[in-house]
Amino acid sequence: MTKLEDNNLIKFKNITKKKDAVYANFSVKKISSGISISSTISVDISYLELHSSDTLEKIIISCAKRAVAEIKKTDFILDDFSLEKNDFLGVAQLG
Repeated sequence: MTKLEDNNLIKFKNITKKKDAVYANFSVKKISSGISISSTISVDISYLELHSSDTLEKIIISCAKRAVAEIKKTDFILDDFSLEKNDFLGVAQLG
């Protein structure tokens, strides 16, 4: 269980301060059944009513729990690739 993809972890990376908010950043990686999923997640700590004066452990745990909850309720959809929407296939046309 040393590799991230072996145990489906959401791994804490760092905390960044941007001009609008402070974010807890996480990385996610999973490889299963021929599918590789890699992602990053940033959680605004003020949205969870946390403050930069809170302990790092409290910030990380609260943000990770919120990230997991959001991922579980997300319903991904496939982009529409129908020809009715696009009159061309994106191939360069010569002459």
